[in-house]
Amino acid sequence: MTPRTFTNVEEERQYRKETLTAAFRIFGRFGFSNGNAGHISARDPKHKNYFWVNPLGVHFSDMTVSDLVLVNHHGEIVEGKHERINVAAFAIHNEVHEARPDVVAAAHSHSKYGMAWSALGRMLLPSTQNDCAFYNDHALFNDFRGVVKDNSEGKRIAEALGNKKAVILKNHGILTVGQSVESAVWWFIQMEEACQIQLMASAAGDIVGPVIPEHYIDRIREIAGKVSISSFDEAVSPEILKDIDVLFGNGTLDDFSYVKDAKHLKWIHSFSVGVDHLLTDEIREPP
Repeated sequence: MTPRTFTNVEEERQYRKETLTAAFRIFGRFGFSNGNAGHISARDPKHKNYFWVNPLGVHFSDMTVSDLVLVNHHGEIVEGKHERINVAAFAIHNEVHEARPDVVAAAHSHSKYGMAWSALGRMLLPSTQNDCAFYNDHALFNDFRGVVKDNSEGKRIAEALGNKKAVILKNHGILTVGQSVESAVWWFIQMEEACQIQLMASAAGDIVGPVIPEHYIDRIREIAGKVSISSFDEAVSPEILKDIDVLFGNGTLDDFSYVKDAKHLKWIHSFSVGVDHLLTDEIREPP
């Protein structure tokens, strides 16, 4: 996989913000919104201890690039038109980004199946091929103390996460991280589906683990759990290229300038979100 390169930090920042905005649209399409709960953060490429995040009160499905706010390590909004963020967003994401310099993005929401699985207070089993991506690469935070209101809880979550790519927050939901916005969001969707599948399987009968021999689990994880799997370096289909060209050729949605570089929307298509839904949706801005 050839990493994307940028001519300057401003270009990299714009791309990261646009990708983050698209990620919120994807979360909205999957129904991961839950009132004011839920957040995805992306480390700023210039100020490494700052991160971009969603403001309080803007629905995932309506997010635009100009809605995003830049927050410093004191929890102060230093850029953006909105004045408030979710307190838990700062308390959790700031500590995760501080503890993991390798992490570019972190994703958390009160998704239905992630919340349901978290109530059980146990790790995922490698019961299917997809689940193996998280084998020995996720953790359990088993110290729920209510709504996250200060950084001490965020620190304990970051400690539980350790060097892994995901953590199950008991009684709270799931959180995933990645070295790109794409990977953090991909792992979140994969983990949500893993929770759903294991809940369905458990409803049908006991899951006896390990259900896949361990030497096969390791082999599968080496493939399904790789960063490259979540980066989507393959070319998009001609149909998607045509859709993007038609939708953005007139320049009416300049808030998403990066989509004109079609190969970098391939990951949206890979989520089976439907590019037509994401891209034809009006980019709503306040009057």
